[in-house]
Amino acid sequence: MEDRGFALESASESSGPLRRVAIDPVSRVEGHGKVTLLLDEHDQVQQARLHIVEFRGFEKFIQGRPYWEVPVMVQRLCGICPVSHHLAAAKALDHVVGADRLTPTAEKLRRLMHYGQILQSHALHFFHLSSPDLLFGFASEAGRRNIVGIVAAYPEIARQGVLLRKFGQEVIRLTAGKRVHGTGAIPGGVNRALSHQERDGLLADIYQIIAWSRQAVQLIKRLHQADPALYDEFGSCRSNMVSLVGGGGVLDFYDGRLRARDADGRIMVDGVHARNYPELLREEVKPWSYMKFPFLADLGPQDGWYKVGPLARLQNCDSIPTPLAEAERCELIEHGQGMVIHAPLAYHWARMIEMLHAAETLRDLLHDDDLSGSELVTSGARQREGVGVIEAPRGTLIHHYRVGEDDLVTMCNLIVSTTHNNQAMNEAIRRVARRYLNGRQLDEGLLNHIEVAIRCFDPCLSCATHALGKMPLQLELIAATGQPLERLAART
Repeated sequence: MEDRGFALESASESSGPLRRVAIDPVSRVEGHGKVTLLLDEHDQVQQARLHIVEFRGFEKFIQGRPYWEVPVMVQRLCGICPVSHHLAAAKALDHVVGADRLTPTAEKLRRLMHYGQILQSHALHFFHLSSPDLLFGFASEAGRRNIVGIVAAYPEIARQGVLLRKFGQEVIRLTAGKRVHGTGAIPGGVNRALSHQERDGLLADIYQIIAWSRQAVQLIKRLHQADPALYDEFGSCRSNMVSLVGGGGVLDFYDGRLRARDADGRIMVDGVHARNYPELLREEVKPWSYMKFPFLADLGPQDGWYKVGPLARLQNCDSIPTPLAEAERCELIEHGQGMVIHAPLAYHWARMIEMLHAAETLRDLLHDDDLSGSELVTSGARQREGVGVIEAPRGTLIHHYRVGEDDLVTMCNLIVSTTHNNQAMNEAIRRVARRYLNGRQLDEGLLNHIEVAIRCFDPCLSCATHALGKMPLQLELIAATGQPLERLAART
């Protein structure tokens, strides 16, 4: 059963009395968030906001720690995408130890780990968190709209989802040491290689994993074809797009340069080195959320917000370097009929294409003897600063550190994938709220449309809560009668 509900209360606004509807917490996402809607006396939506209500101050308490602890520490941001933070931190600290180029064995093992993470995370999100909405309907019975319901109604789909994720987790276990919060990547390289026996064990299953990934792409395409008006219009909002692209403009999750396109698909900025991300991006703080609002610096906060993640990546790159996934990407692009696809539900289609690409890449890597090499670590002239950027399952992930002469971290800045998508998620829920909720008597099924829009972006809210400036943190003392007695607000 979904453990959440909604509440209605009065609110006061200059335009007249309003009702506030709160969806708290948002369900089937990683982390804790809520949505508030303000409705006027005619049940018209006047405001819709996604609030991130948990705060995790990693950017501060990572300071003062030895730099070599960081790749392990930052994984505690999340139990779903720890590998992404592990690798982004390791990439940043490669520069600190002077490892500008890793050994072939170290880089390929990191890539194997990363693509295993892409596979398991995409499988988790699609099959466990989003498929109940897509297969049963957004307003279907809440008690059925979960993974248990999928097991009962679609046992083979559920089985494939579980085994796809299991395979990705096994790749992570063998490369990082554990399925969750491993230690495989270290500044300058990795701390273990794969044995031939371990590689053969993964190769025995990889072709089945590719086949199931292809079936997952076909499943989401059938859903689009069955109701194109819904899938092409639901919560659609035009925006810019940002992602890494590899050499020659190919899709690359592990390394590359930053590229930005506008809402019509024109390249605005290309070839930006990771260390120069502050010249490309800025961050804005708003008083009602712990999550920051990034934007393209040249365009400003009003026009410069953007999307990241699967849908942005597949339209920002020029090609995918594996044949099956590239053929599917071309079909996705053709679906847009020459226009950029901005519909949030298309994220699921793009996500399954990326899962197929991850499976193909894992197959190719597992045939490479460098995975069993002995040269694992390199180093060079020490530096005091490093930036690591990768494409995590949810989108572009930036880790930036400065390290003092005593080897202790003096500065940490994290721009997490979900943070990049903050404004896009807010825009999507506004459009969904005004399309489906205006003038209607609200019930759980209608409100789930809001959550569906959020889940399209696969947000990891616990990862994204790092704010600068004044924090909207308040402490209230409530009497037994329910009356507020005292309130304290944070000053910074």
